Amino acid sequence: MPRITREDKARNRQNIVEAAGRMFRSQGVDAVGIAELMKEAGLTHGGFYNHFASKDDLAVEACGTSFQASLDSLEHILEQGADPIGPPLKRVVDNYLSAAHRDASDGGCPSASLVTDAGRHSDTVQSAYAAGVEGYLTGFTEEFAREHEGEITSQEARERAVLLLSRLVGAMALARAVRHVQPELSDEILRTCRAHALD
Repeated sequence: MPRITREDKARNRQNIVEAAGRMFRSQGVDAVGIAELMKEAGLTHGGFYNHFASKDDLAVEACGTSFQASLDSLEHILEQGADPIGPPLKRVVDNYLSAAHRDASDGGCPSASLVTDAGRHSDTVQSAYAAGVEGYLTGFTEEFAREHEGEITSQEARERAVLLLSRLVGAMALARAVRHVQPELSDEILRTCRAHALD
């Protein structure tokens, strides 16, 4: 049997992390079994422990990787500055509180899709989640400070960032919780919070 190369091993690990990111965000960490996860990654069940000591270790890496992708998107929007639609934070709000994000089969941004899981898991998973939250807060704080330069203090910019992220995550969690049984209510939550998230 041919030996696996270092590059193949790295690629396999990446496939596992990407599959876990999608599945954990859409189904929750506890709902995903290792066998199911490895099948999604195109690998055999037995190969899991060649890459991770535990599912918890994978959850930490998948959380961090998922947040990094979201934070890279956030950075891109903020770097673009204002456009005809409005300032960057308005575009962030509109994208985040959209029906497309709510209905994303992979769970979309981990800040909303993993919010409950993070609180139920180990300190290492919570720490990975907290680092992602802090990334969002840092980006939002810097943008509020830019948009209101000379008008607000750094502490006020930070407070606005905390409020904004809490509104986004809370609205998305509520909209997803009722979307199948009361789609009109789900749409109303998104619509209302889009209109007032930056108030």
